[in-house]
Amino acid sequence: MSQATQLGRRAVRIGTLSIGDGTPVAVIGGDDARWVSLRGHHGRSSADEVIGKARAGWAGPLLVEPFSAADLGAIAENADGVVIGAAWMQDFRLVQAVARVGLPVVVQRGQAATLEEWLAIADYCAAEGNDQVVLCESGSRTHLGGTTLDLALMRAAAERSGRPVLADLGDDPALAPAAVAAGADGLLLSCGVTPEAAEAAHEAASVVGALVRPEAPGSVGAARAAIDRVDAALATLLERRIALAGTVQRLKPVGGFRGRDMDRERRLVAAMARRAPSLGEARLAPVMNAVIEAGLRVAEEDSRR
Repeated sequence: MSQATQLGRRAVRIGTLSIGDGTPVAVIGGDDARWVSLRGHHGRSSADEVIGKARAGWAGPLLVEPFSAADLGAIAENADGVVIGAAWMQDFRLVQAVARVGLPVVVQRGQAATLEEWLAIADYCAAEGNDQVVLCESGSRTHLGGTTLDLALMRAAAERSGRPVLADLGDDPALAPAAVAAGADGLLLSCGVTPEAAEAAHEAASVVGALVRPEAPGSVGAARAAIDRVDAALATLLERRIALAGTVQRLKPVGGFRGRDMDRERRLVAAMARRAPSLGEARLAPVMNAVIEAGLRVAEEDSRR
């Protein structure tokens, strides 16, 4: 089966957001999509009221976690997807009712659920006629007092089921790079996450995704967007390289342009050419010369401050 066929088979569309089709890693809880849980509002506010507030000023994809099947009417009218929370994963009556709504379903893994139990819930939704299922790894309870994500289990779920997978990061975007590298198609942040945390998760997803997730864009616009993501990763790495080069200049007995080690630079270009064979040493040499000289100029400017 071709890569394009596999990606098409796995993709789930939630409103305008496509998950699992090879496009950038989605951040739910950030600018890509929002979600809200009705569990914390049960008994104090109606589903219509809570969803209405979540919709206010937000026209993008919205997912909602119900407290019970009684909430599904409001969800069907106003949301783009349904989240089956980890605590409700094995509530089969609720799962059945959610699947029959017809909206895409995100299934969070219960804290003690095995891989087989988790995948069985997705199959249960499919048996009810709804195969638009995304799996979400939400972690297992540990002696540390919270939950710990099992990224190996998340990856196994993707490989076994062929379905898109999310990693539930809660309020902390620190695991975003690891989750993306492990194959997450999206990141789920807590409903009330700060804009700074959402931006950090999005930045990590963009930079790491550009490095480890090859894309196969099908249009000029998509290809240019993919190039923009690679360029963003390049800029991040160049900034880091310049900082490290500045450290080298401070530590070398003879720094600056007079201290250049041309033999080392030639070895560097040769090593890079093995990673970028389409460019080769002849094309890479002037590129790296420009990068090195820019770093030396920055180091000289910093030394004069």
